[in-house]
Amino acid sequence: MLVIDGGILEGGGQVVRMAMSLSALLRKDIEISDIRSRRSKPGLKAQHLVGLHLIRDMTCGQLTGDHFSSTDITFRPNELISGNFFGDTKTAGSVTLLLQTSLPCLLYGSCLSYLRLKGGTNAEMAPQIDYTINVLKPILERFGVSFDCEVIRRGYYPKGGGEVVFKVDPIREIRSVQMTEFGELTKISGYSFVAGVLPIKMSHSMADSAINLLREAFPGVPIDIKRVHENRDKAFGNGSGIVLIAESSNGCRVCGSALGKQSVSTESVGESAAKDLIEDMSCGAVVDRYLQDQVIIHCNH
Repeated sequence: MLVIDGGILEGGGQVVRMAMSLSALLRKDIEISDIRSRRSKPGLKAQHLVGLHLIRDMTCGQLTGDHFSSTDITFRPNELISGNFFGDTKTAGSVTLLLQTSLPCLLYGSCLSYLRLKGGTNAEMAPQIDYTINVLKPILERFGVSFDCEVIRRGYYPKGGGEVVFKVDPIREIRSVQMTEFGELTKISGYSFVAGVLPIKMSHSMADSAINLLREAFPGVPIDIKRVHENRDKAFGNGSGIVLIAESSNGCRVCGSALGKQSVSTESVGESAAKDLIEDMSCGAVVDRYLQDQVIIHCNH
């Protein structure tokens, strides 16, 4: 059995997510100790438990220590299976982080799988669902990965209530991809949204403040940011945010994003997303700071 230090480096939930996925793919028993030990509230939370149970179900495996605030678990996976899987954080826990855990395993099932997830679609400390659809998905498609994403309902902090369905096609092997040059910046697109009782003028404010910085940094580059007030039947609760995506002639995509907060002005939210994008673009990277740990597991298949 392989023993993994769950407190290594930043000691966050990503250690648990990737360890569980790799354990299932390699069919190797693992023990993870000191889970999230560097966090202010160590141990497993609702979102982490849902991810653990999804991987357990996808392998018909044996999982022990899977309870709230647990800092130690043991997992013994069996063969990967395909099918219909469901996970509900019952909080604003991120559905995109649950996908990160599940997708590598679903890709190596024997047939088509469906994954229905409930929780937060646009949550702090996690990729927004718009990032998953517009950045992660097209990049993984270059590796031969194929999945569809249907957003049934958006959900925000603190209530959650979002629902997303993923349809994942199985794959025989990952294609090798060479991404070493960003190429020429061809356009910047974006999505500035509000939901619930929040007024559409907040969406305009986030978009306008972002555009001002982007035009200064990238003169002459086409910029198109949609301003949206989410339909009440397509969003649960109040929320706001912005996602900005830069696309290149070599098919690279770099993103900057931010979520609205009561204590932060809408102008500052838009500027924060734009500054993230500008900073990542300035170093000439072919992927942004958020995509790196999402694609690395697929590079090791």
